[in-house]
Amino acid sequence: MRWPRRFLSKGEFVKHLFASRFLVALALLGLLFGPIRAAAADKETRVVYHVGDTAEQATRTLLFVNNHLSADPNVKIVVVAHSAGIDFLLKKAVDKNGVEYEPAIKELVKSGRVDFRICNVSLMSRHVPADGRIPEATVVDSGVREIARLQAQEGYAYIRP
Repeated sequence: MRWPRRFLSKGEFVKHLFASRFLVALALLGLLFGPIRAAAADKETRVVYHVGDTAEQATRTLLFVNNHLSADPNVKIVVVAHSAGIDFLLKKAVDKNGVEYEPAIKELVKSGRVDFRICNVSLMSRHVPADGRIPEATVVDSGVREIARLQAQEGYAYIRP
């Protein structure tokens, strides 16, 4: 059988046939896996920030949390403070420039995407009265236990600024 000249050569025909089937296969894969990738992009990211020292970490933590919220619209953040890290969650606490922490913390909590948790062991060992902490900070039995629980049981990623 003779191949007509007005059509593609046998080699070109095979190349075009292979290319078109390959493109159809890619399109089908895109249809199948596109929704999975989109669903993963919409999935909530959960992160726990660990604060063990107010002087070294509090201001940096608040900056990182704000940056994180700006970068990831699906993030849920829990800030857990214990030991000397509880100081910024106490009433009238100020940074090295004399700026109170509480207004920034209130704004973060108001976003609905950030929670602050404070260690009761640290509160008790430092004799902080029940009304000595800011109301936005939820008391947990143990700060380190809370961090471990969030990681092990709820799948939170860990960050220590």
